[in-house]
Amino acid sequence: MLPAPLMVHVPPGDDTSSLLQFAKDVASWTNARKIIGIAALRPLQIYAGPNAYVPQGFFQQDWEVMERELALAEKQFRGAFDGMSGKIEWRSAIVPGLASDYVAEQMRAADLLITPGSPRGNVFDSARYMDVADLILKAGRPVLVAGVGVSNLDLANVMICWKDRRESRRAVEDSVPFLRMASKITVVEVAGRDELSEAEARLKDVVAWLAAHDIAATARVERGGDEDSVVLSGLVEDLKAGMVVGGAYGHSRLREWVLGGVTRDLLLRPAGCSLVSH
Repeated sequence: MLPAPLMVHVPPGDDTSSLLQFAKDVASWTNARKIIGIAALRPLQIYAGPNAYVPQGFFQQDWEVMERELALAEKQFRGAFDGMSGKIEWRSAIVPGLASDYVAEQMRAADLLITPGSPRGNVFDSARYMDVADLILKAGRPVLVAGVGVSNLDLANVMICWKDRRESRRAVEDSVPFLRMASKITVVEVAGRDELSEAEARLKDVVAWLAAHDIAATARVERGGDEDSVVLSGLVEDLKAGMVVGGAYGHSRLREWVLGGVTRDLLLRPAGCSLVSH
């Protein structure tokens, strides 16, 4: 893999020790020439009527909290990459809009973004902090999502979730540098009973395309159930896949991103890690 610049999203206020160890491992695997740490926070949004009371100094206190959290995130990042001062850089901001907008804009400086998965929080959390789904669909770069507590890049078994759409093609191409380092690769498609033969033909083409790039892979077609994500999650366990590759399918409506169930359930909250492209 070429020694490309990496960007690491360090969520302020969170325990980032596993994430930063994971980022260090990815940087080592890829021989990254630069590692850029990044964080952003949005001030608390108050939606109240004309007679609502906001305590004096509320917004100033909120600003001070954000500054402390961003400073701590930077300290954690620099501490994790101690001894690599010539290769690291830090970027952070308090932004008026969505934090994902800021990070997506900064992705012009890197080839890959590393981020923790989507938290199972409430709407307020995603409005204040990072909406990972939103970020993936805006970044214009592949995003490597680390699961909770994952500290090492496991490429012993990689599973590619195939769906015959452009997002899957993009994801597979973006994952090629990692696939070249993988020990075993399985390309999987979940299909209905009447589409099994067509799915086998599609996966044959994908495996052949990978072979043309000197990457060996096997195909596996699974009959679908009520939820494709449930079938695929079972396959992740069956294959002991440390990395899952897939496309992010979504659209924009009034700045709200809607992703399919497979993307949301399997790729945004992986047990190991996932490489996602849109």
